[in-house]
Amino acid sequence: MNDRKTTNTLLLILVVPLVFYLLKTLSFIFIPLFSSMFIALLFLPMMRSFKSKGVPGTLSIIMVILIIAIFVKLTGELIQLSSREILATDSAFFDKAKDKLTTLLATVETFFGINFLQGEDMLGSLIQKDTIIKNFAPTIGFITNTLSMTLVTVFFVVLLLAGSIDMQKVLNNTILKQQFSSVKTFMQVEKGLIKFIKVKFFVSVFTGLGIGIACWGFGVSFPIFWGLFAFAINFLQMIGSVVTVVLLAIFAFVEIEATSILLLFILTTTGVQVLFGGVLEPIFMGKSFSINVITILIMLMLWGYVWGIPGLIMSIPITVFLKILFEQFESTQIISKLLSGKSGGLDVSHHL
Repeated sequence: MNDRKTTNTLLLILVVPLVFYLLKTLSFIFIPLFSSMFIALLFLPMMRSFKSKGVPGTLSIIMVILIIAIFVKLTGELIQLSSREILATDSAFFDKAKDKLTTLLATVETFFGINFLQGEDMLGSLIQKDTIIKNFAPTIGFITNTLSMTLVTVFFVVLLLAGSIDMQKVLNNTILKQQFSSVKTFMQVEKGLIKFIKVKFFVSVFTGLGIGIACWGFGVSFPIFWGLFAFAINFLQMIGSVVTVVLLAIFAFVEIEATSILLLFILTTTGVQVLFGGVLEPIFMGKSFSINVITILIMLMLWGYVWGIPGLIMSIPITVFLKILFEQFESTQIISKLLSGKSGGLDVSHHL
């Protein structure tokens, strides 16, 4: 028995790195697959409702695709509005931004005794023609990969909603088997993840609105852009809120002359992040989603390394899924408790 236990442990040590290697190597398949699973979960209750009312499956899928298309269309309109807002800005703003940021960097140089500029214009060097041409190809490649993964994700969503891929049966045949009721466990996982995704989405929406209104109220340029930026990056747990506050503080430094007003603006944007991310989100999530802050950081680094930005976005939903799954088995409940924040950890929703 001891030899068998040792053998299983050694096999596990070998298998885990191999699994993550395959996830990283085949990211072009697994990223759309995992993304589609979380998207499909949001619409499964709607699909069941349509089915109970006798609506044909094909019509139900078409209605779901229309809802997704409308959401994408509205998002595109907001992005275009934000782009027009930025393009309408005269060159005087960018000249002012260059001067103030150069002054700020010179102050930092003096304080630390390090010369970053080395006699060159910092912002000018960033917009050199050669630099733009050099970075053009990677940008096109990134856009192409994003579009292809989006199409594959939509394809997987349709398959999941149509029942071609039954996740309940997959869990039953691979993990749950006959030890627990697969239907009950799957419904618990589905309910938990739907709640997490919905709360995260709406909290991000109100965070974006709050940031946009704060920018508009203090006269900071591009409030629509900053609102969209805050909404999007808020899906990066913990990191997103910090990045938003830091970038907004640097940007506001360019436009707000009075130091007292600048500090008030920074406090306001920080307050928006704390209110929605540190107060309201934990309340709506409930105690069942508490995850230790160390676990959050480890998962962010792990999935960020494996899948990049998509991994950062999906790291917490994946952790929530694993935590709910581990709770179903007596032998793995200790792992669920380690992931939980019940032993003095911080809630999954804490940002700052």
